Amino acid sequence: MEFGSGAMILPQASVVVSGIACISQVHASSSGAPRNGADLPSCSHLQSHRNGIAQGPGQAGFATKLSSDKLRHSAMVKVVAKIRKGKKSAETEYPWPEKIKGDEQDGYLGYLCRFKPLPNKPKPVTLPFERPLVDLENKIDEVRELANKTGMDFSEQIKELEDKYDQVRRDLYLHLTPVQRLSVARHPNRPTFLDHVLKITDKWVELHGDRAGYDDPALVTGIGRIDGMSFMFMGHQKGRNTKENIYRNFAMPTPNGYRKALRMMRHADHHGFPILSFIDTPGAYAGIKAEELGQGEAIAFNLREMFGLRVPIITTVIGEGGSGGALAIGCCDKMLMLENAVYYVASPEACAAILWKTADAAPRATEALRITGIELQKLNVVDEVIPEPLGGAHSDPELTAKNIKAAIMKYMKELLKLDPETLMKQRVAKFRQMGSVEEGAEVDAHIKRNMKKREAPLDVEDPRLLTSGLQRSLDVKLAVEDTSSHVNASATRSVE
Repeated sequence: MEFGSGAMILPQASVVVSGIACISQVHASSSGAPRNGADLPSCSHLQSHRNGIAQGPGQAGFATKLSSDKLRHSAMVKVVAKIRKGKKSAETEYPWPEKIKGDEQDGYLGYLCRFKPLPNKPKPVTLPFERPLVDLENKIDEVRELANKTGMDFSEQIKELEDKYDQVRRDLYLHLTPVQRLSVARHPNRPTFLDHVLKITDKWVELHGDRAGYDDPALVTGIGRIDGMSFMFMGHQKGRNTKENIYRNFAMPTPNGYRKALRMMRHADHHGFPILSFIDTPGAYAGIKAEELGQGEAIAFNLREMFGLRVPIITTVIGEGGSGGALAIGCCDKMLMLENAVYYVASPEACAAILWKTADAAPRATEALRITGIELQKLNVVDEVIPEPLGGAHSDPELTAKNIKAAIMKYMKELLKLDPETLMKQRVAKFRQMGSVEEGAEVDAHIKRNMKKREAPLDVEDPRLLTSGLQRSLDVKLAVEDTSSHVNASATRSVE
């Protein structure tokens, strides 16, 4: 601070401001000098919403008092504050910046949504079975480069290579094995839940929080409108890059995520919104913290509550659906599944490690688990398999979303005709008749070599617990006992 021609330092005056600079002049006469700092004009520029320092009443932006004797001899007060510039980012301006960038049609809801288009297109990823296609692409590029250098016409050769490329691609994707479909379902560039939602909805707003202090980003919920009808959406959200995957926890929800989904289900049931769930997760998060918060209880609670909802529920498997983490939002009236999606009770790697003691047996486990849509449709688990574009969903996300929307609306029109009681009964019956069970079959001795002996005695009155061999021996034993009883009875009568 400068007072007239001299300089004076006020030890009590301490101003911390970030991002602005304030220079003000205060004129004071010797007769009418202010008595204390509260009478000085306020400097509103000294406030900052980032550092939490605000000007209170009677402070005038300073935390000091000036004696009237010192100010009486000064004709001018000049305040200079040098400010350390701080970082400006979207996080510090959240929720409302001074000017919203981007498309104005998206409005404020589009700005608040964390899911934004990627600034750069994702790098192409080649799967192991797609290497013949890469070789053909390289040959086509070499011929084109040669044509540009020499000026010769190689259009016929290029066309032959392109036709061969299309034929090889068609043959590959029309005859994919379960292992290859699993790799397509895990493709890094495969469209995520929010990619599909933003393409099939006319309006969309995301809803957050489980009302217990946490919002799980791995499981996204919200309300959207399709063709004038409102739906409650929920689904597992994978990341499009490493940073997003870490934020989304690789689409592995915690108990808070499933409780958030349950809250939205009850909200939809109360207001009569049909529920659309999308499955794309390797499984529920299996960390220690998740178990401490009740992961199993949260999943089981969702399973029970979904069978009592009075609104239609349609579930679509868009990637991989793993174990109870997928089933916790998958108890539905209609189950749809993309052509290259997978749905399993345990990952092939985990299954191979359990049964064959090595992860190298994952291809064998993939065949045995029957995880593809066509196989699950035969077991009455899936109601319809939605076709994907040639090359997978990541080759044409627009067409994939269009196919999903058409399938959902077709089944939704059928379900809306049913009353709530019939809807719930059919939902229970759907899960009751899933799969096929074979009872009383012979068990290979090699398979049961490590099985423990049965400790509880067999109930003779319940033949369903017995294998066919034991049943036959039991029938022979009962027949012998009946014969001996008849002999004893006839001998007794003869003696009499």
